[in-house]
Formats: sequence, C-alpha cells, structure tokens
Amino acid sequence: MPPTSSSIIGIDASRAVSAAPTGTEAYSTHLIRALRPRLASTHTLRLYYREMPPFALDTPVSGPQTARSEAAVETRVIPFPRLWTHLRLSWEIVRHPPDLLFVPAHVLPVVRPRRTLVTVHDLGYRRFPEAYPASQRRYLELSTRWNVRVATHILADSEATRDAVIEAYDVPAQKLTVVYPGYEPDLKPVRDRNEIERVHRRYSIPGDYVLFIGRIQPRKNLTRLIEAFSRVLADHPNLTLVLAGPTGWLGDPIQAGATTLGVADKVIFPGYVAPEDKAALISGARLFAYPSLYEGFGFPVLEAQACGTPLLTSTTSSLPEVTGEGGLLVDPLNVEAIADGLRRLLDDQARGGRLCARLVTQGFENLARFSWDIAARQVQTVITALLEP
Repeated sequence: MPPTSSSIIGIDASRAVSAAPTGTEAYSTHLIRALRPRLASTHTLRLYYREMPPFALDTPVSGPQTARSEAAVETRVIPFPRLWTHLRLSWEIVRHPPDLLFVPAHVLPVVRPRRTLVTVHDLGYRRFPEAYPASQRRYLELSTRWNVRVATHILADSEATRDAVIEAYDVPAQKLTVVYPGYEPDLKPVRDRNEIERVHRRYSIPGDYVLFIGRIQPRKNLTRLIEAFSRVLADHPNLTLVLAGPTGWLGDPIQAGATTLGVADKVIFPGYVAPEDKAALISGARLFAYPSLYEGFGFPVLEAQACGTPLLTSTTSSLPEVTGEGGLLVDPLNVEAIADGLRRLLDDQARGGRLCARLVTQGFENLARFSWDIAARQVQTVITALLEP
C-alpha cells in the first residue's frame, strides 16, 4: 500500500544556510532544492533550520516543477545556542513528530521518529586519522557510529564509502543505498578571455597556472603536490600553482612548505573562491590537480570536468569511481608519480594536446552520471519505500 499524502517528511536543513558553502553544505543545499518539488507534490515537507537562511531553497536546481501549494512546505526556524540537534531539534520532534526524518549532512538527534534516513559522506578520519584534530576525529567517529547504528536507512555518496561503512561498522549491505551527488549545473567552460582575465586579476594570478580547489588541509595532500610542482618548474618556469580554498586545520604548515622548498613565489593561496568566479578560474587553468589522499566523493573532480579542464587526481578511495575515464590517475603517496602526471599533461599540451583533449571529452561524457535531479529521484524512491507500512 503506497504512503498517503498526509505523510510529513522532516529534513534537517541546518547545514544548508552557509553563504560560502563547501562539501557537505553544498550537498545539503542542492539536494534539498532538488527534493523539494518532488516531495512537496505528494507529502508535507518540513525543513528545520537553526537560523533564518540567507537564501531560499524554493527553486530546485533542476527537475520537475510542482503546482502544489507552498502550504505543503513548512519552514521551522528553531534557534538554540548549543547542542541544537540533540536538545532543540529533539524537543521539536517530541512536540511535532514527522513521519520520517532525513539528515543529509549532520547527525541524527537523540529523539527521532521511527523512520530515519541519514547520509554518510566519508570515513576519512579512519583512513587518515593524522589529518584531523583529535577532537574532530573523536566527534566524527562517535557521530558516524551513532548514525549508522540508529538510522533506519543510510545513503552513501559512493560505492567506496558504502564499502568502507560496511567494513568499519559491520552494517548490513541492505541498509545502505549509494546515491551519487550532482554538481553545480551552472559550471560550464568559459571561453571569454575578458572574464578569465577579470578573475585572474581578482585573485592575483599571473600567467599560466595549475589549479587546486578545496580546503587547505593535510588530507588534500597539498604538501606532496607542492613538492611535485617544484620538480616540474625547471621545464615550465613560467607556471604558477594556485591552491584555492579556505584554510583548514594544519593549513599554515602547508603554506610554509612552499617556502621550505624555495617556491613560495610560485605558489598562490587566494582563499575561498566565490561561486561566480569558479567556472572562469577552472577554465583558465592549464590543468586541475586534485591528488587528495581520501574522498568520500570529490566534487572538485566533476567541477574540473564540467569546465573542460584536464584533470589529474588520485588512484585512491572514491576518486577513480567518480572520475571515470575523464582524468589522469596517479598514486597520491608518490611525489614523483604526481610530478610525472603533471609533466605528462603539460608536455602533451605542448605537443598538440591529444591526451588532454581525450580526457576532457571523456570528462564531459562522465558528467551524464551525475545530477541533482537524478540524486533527488533516487532519494525519493528510498523515502517512499521507508514510508510504506
């Protein structure tokens, strides 16, 4: 018997309020936007916020529209200074319980409805514990263990993440469903040289460059990338390495490493990249380097492919799964392997770019596997099954 339209689906939207989103925040924002018209057409959708969001989640990224009244969507702003999830959200659920609670980017509350769905994004804190502060590592271990134990069902961003969860926490395989995230559909190749030069000026980038975008932290393997880059400078002296993104834990020693290697004048740390600048910044790069040690998914891989920029990434975790045939894969623990990969792509461009052109073409083809509409349709299927009596 199918669920009735009276079902109330609660979603923790507390991570979908950042004006400068990264990883899981972007996942939460885009997925809720894509889910909203689908779920609100047959159910009542209740979005829980810790604070008033700076933007609306009304407009879906893609997918079908609905003529159903906005009365089918409830916004609950429930501010609270500390322990928002376990105290304030739990109390809200006690007073007004939904039929199902979906937590896309956080932890399930202590008090929750009988049916719950949660996304586990990665287990990097287990694979590379030295790349996390001890307090964050303990929190991630405890919160993930709690999520996988009490959730009715679990979404994983990739096959690699699903397998890691099963192995680490002895979770039955049937309790997990892999749902690939999408990517920002506005990301497309930018061919307007004026727009590319505008972004170069904004971020003080001179000439040709190799680009990385992500949080500046040990897990991203940037110390090895800087060393590998230093080894190719003899043949490419006019090249700059741009490491763009907010500085995370132990980010300062990574920046100091460029000075130690004597290439500080060749490595730029421009900080967070505004969304409106990302396509031009990626499109203007000679290549995109993402030799991360571990990723549960790896959004920057798809961003590089969407902008038509040759991609170098890692042979580890989910990265080969997400990259498909649209990138050059290297061992991220081997500095010379990273350097050889950089040389191969740069030298190929000097010889006509057949390899790079093939990787870019296969990257565009790979993108067909990923969209927020596909993800929303798959999540909707899971939710519908969970709501069945």
